[in-house]
Amino acid sequence: VQLQASGGGLVQAGGSLRLSCAASRSITSFFMGWYRQSPGKQRELVARIAPNNVRDYVDSVKGRFTISRDNAKNTVDLQMNRLKPQDTAVYYCNLARGGLHAWGQGTLVTVSS
Repeated sequence: VQLQASGGGLVQAGGSLRLSCAASRSITSFFMGWYRQSPGKQRELVARIAPNNVRDYVDSVKGRFTISRDNAKNTVDLQMNRLKPQDTAVYYCNLARGGLHAWGQGTLVTVSS
């Protein structure tokens, strides 16, 4: 399975960006997530959406980010509002079920202060 992420860019603090990830196969039965990694830090889970649409967020983005999925289009989006400089990172799309994981190529989000 291939994942193609898009939508990163440069934005001022307080602004918004929407990331999108398109999968090359059906995502219906998979957990879909967005992770991020900043220089010198470990990759962390930002948001995840289960096949039944249950959502989980890391505490630092709760109330600002929203993850959504469109099973008909095989896409998962991450709407990011009220962005902060500490949100600056490379964001990766992830597909998972059991021991199967697939990663997108990453898209850079830079938030200027």
